[in-house]
Amino acid sequence: MENFLIPLVVVAGVLVLLAVWYVWTMNNLIALRNRVRQCRSGICVALKQRNDLIPNLVASLKAYMGHENETLVRIAELRSHASGNAPEAEQIKTGTELSSLLARLHVSVEAYPDLKADTQFHRLQSNLEDMELQLQAIRRTYNAAVTDYNNALEMFPSCIVARRTRHVPEELIDIPETEKRNVDVGALFG
Repeated sequence: MENFLIPLVVVAGVLVLLAVWYVWTMNNLIALRNRVRQCRSGICVALKQRNDLIPNLVASLKAYMGHENETLVRIAELRSHASGNAPEAEQIKTGTELSSLLARLHVSVEAYPDLKADTQFHRLQSNLEDMELQLQAIRRTYNAAVTDYNNALEMFPSCIVARRTRHVPEELIDIPETEKRNVDVGALFG
């Protein structure tokens, strides 16, 4: 009887270890997925804060900048689109385009000495630059969280648990090629 009990205890021990590993891996995958969601939400919060600053910036710019009106209108359109009830992925995409426009607008401001001396504009510009830096940091954090999560989904042996529990890979934030190009400063003043 003792010879039969030892293999039974070993098999039971292995099954318990497998069950503990499975639960631990499943919980780890859930924690990684929730980290991705938290980072995505953080991007949306930062975008909302930035979008709240934009009307003040646009109002102070309109008084000085007549010929950049098209850029200001596009910024206002993107801001209203981003602040709606769009899905988080679309808000992030719109926020990326808005960042590109704001960078171009910042270069255009150089042509207006009175505007550069305006203290309210300086304060708004400083706040907006801080928001852009925060967004960059949050986007990097998001991409790192997505990479960790996707690695866990693809690497053995956690991929077994991931498939069984229907975890799906997340997408990294990718900057479109058009926004990676250098800004043609001469075209902004033409």
